[in-house]
Amino acid sequence: MTALRALALADALAVRRIYSGASVTYLMRPEMTEPEAEQYVIRIQEWAAADPIVQYVLGVDVGGDLVGVVKLDRRPNAHGRVSYVFREDTWGRGYATGAVQQLITFAFTTAAFESLGAKHHPDNPASGRVLTKAGFTRLRADDGFVHYQLEHAYPAAEGNVP
Repeated sequence: MTALRALALADALAVRRIYSGASVTYLMRPEMTEPEAEQYVIRIQEWAAADPIVQYVLGVDVGGDLVGVVKLDRRPNAHGRVSYVFREDTWGRGYATGAVQQLITFAFTTAAFESLGAKHHPDNPASGRVLTKAGFTRLRADDGFVHYQLEHAYPAAEGNVP
């Protein structure tokens, strides 16, 4: 089962593994070092303690294995931006789609967003498939990215995400 959860400092090595290899190809960043991963988890914990929370960053846990990270950035006018990264060895198993769907439910219920956006590099069509399967609509391609939108249009779901 895929579950979203808060990240702990003990997750730093798993986060480093997520942000490595082919997984960072379209992120416009190099692989994370061990100290960078530790600092990133510390920053995520600080963001989670902020009031208001401007960025939610959650780990994607599959049976006790941290396989990815999903993010939800707060933008003006109750709009949010969704992004995600998964370990290369977990691609193609539906984990990203399931995690993004859970993040959408959280965004529209617990976090009270009214709309969500997302984007991906045009050379990464798999990311676009994740977004469309999760309910996003493709809007346009510009500025070197393909852009998507999702409006809140369904009843509140049961349950919350951390």
